[in-house]
Amino acid sequence: MTTTIYVPRINDQSQDYNSIATIWQQVIAAGTKARIIFDFTQCDFLRPNAVVFLGGLARLIQSNGGEPYFSVQTMRHSIHVNLLQNGFASVMGAETQPWQGNSIPYREYLEPNKDNVIQYLANDWLGRGWINISTNLKNEITGRMWEIFANAFEHSRSGIGVICCGQYFKHRKELVLAVADFGVGIPNNVKTFEANPNMQAGEAMRWAFTRGNSTSSTEGPRGVGLDLLKEFVRISKGALAIYSYGGYARIDETSELYDNHPAFFEGTVVQVTLRCDDNHYCLSNEVDTTAQYF
Repeated sequence: MTTTIYVPRINDQSQDYNSIATIWQQVIAAGTKARIIFDFTQCDFLRPNAVVFLGGLARLIQSNGGEPYFSVQTMRHSIHVNLLQNGFASVMGAETQPWQGNSIPYREYLEPNKDNVIQYLANDWLGRGWINISTNLKNEITGRMWEIFANAFEHSRSGIGVICCGQYFKHRKELVLAVADFGVGIPNNVKTFEANPNMQAGEAMRWAFTRGNSTSSTEGPRGVGLDLLKEFVRISKGALAIYSYGGYARIDETSELYDNHPAFFEGTVVQVTLRCDDNHYCLSNEVDTTAQYF
């Protein structure tokens, strides 16, 4: 059986996650051992959240005995070049090797290798000079981001692993990193941990991102480690968006939203957007009269 799915423009607003959920539902409806053609005729832009989602979806299709096919001939030139540059295309079978440009490389992690993930975050995300940040603050933030990976490995119960990539948008002065898994989702984990199956997805998301709350089996309160990251996002005028199994969270400089989402897929997508301005960012215990402090 062959199914064609038309990929629309995907950015990072609430309605864009409706598009992501619709694509996932079409894949599930196609059943196992299906050949899924992704057609990009209607797509003029893909945010990194869409790239990690499509990568994870390809692995999900393969795990069900199917075949994903990304129709390059239907892609706009800018989308095709970006997928070649960040390594998505080569991972999916293209002969062209990725190159260093404005992309944060596409990676698939099947095992929770902390050293590899931390190195990726420190060097490929925050270490390219796109954002002016002290070494100490960079180490703190990469540690918080590692918690997102660690929670995904521990709780997702998925054989797909954790997928990530990102991009520096020079003209918008934005640095974006997206992380996805295709596990059971944050709301389900919280509901099970709290023994409260009637908890709303939005309420579960708020619980998960409250400092000290954790469904982790490791000792000590951990939460998901987003307290410093949320503050950094706010001060740098960026945004943090999390979509997971019917729950949606968005944090920016002016608000913090936790809500139910009308559509869902079985997994989680996290996207961090940092504003790249002329400020220098560092921790409050570091001495710098020109810096923004945390």
